[in-house]
Amino acid sequence: MLPTTDERPERASLEQPAEVCIRTAVIADVPLLTAIINEYAANGIMLPRSQHQVYQALRDFAVAQVDGEVIGCGALHIVWADLAEVRSLAVRKEWTGCGVGRRLVEHLLDEARSLGLPQVFALTYQDAFFHRMGFEVVPHERLPHKIWGDCLNCPKYPNCDEIAMMLDLTPADQESQR
Repeated sequence: MLPTTDERPERASLEQPAEVCIRTAVIADVPLLTAIINEYAANGIMLPRSQHQVYQALRDFAVAQVDGEVIGCGALHIVWADLAEVRSLAVRKEWTGCGVGRRLVEHLLDEARSLGLPQVFALTYQDAFFHRMGFEVVPHERLPHKIWGDCLNCPKYPNCDEIAMMLDLTPADQESQR
């Protein structure tokens, strides 16, 4: 369970910003990751995740922490040989607007590049955030492996109202050599 507003720690002052550390998720993180994700899901902002789902995908997750406290998470889920999804991106409300989500996505994109993935996508309601990260809106039909893999089990299928966004990770000079 997330702390109530009265229990939340004071965020570091702007004069001395807290150091955000991004690391790989561990088993002990699962209950808090699920709580952070499901707080947004309860408001219809993202899909819910059970602890079982998070345990199964734990190796996909990165967490943001400050002074040992987990303040956000995100996952890079490989969909196919040429495609991965940024999913379950969530930051505790008192840390939104502080660059934590950006840092998580940058970490996940670095991981995608190191794996040799040429493209990453996200299904989101936060299109302005992903646009600032370089993603472009694409039709859902550009994601056939996602649709036939995960979407069939989604409660929103076939009426998905999330915005599909894609980022090409292939450097321009490599693209011109193809």
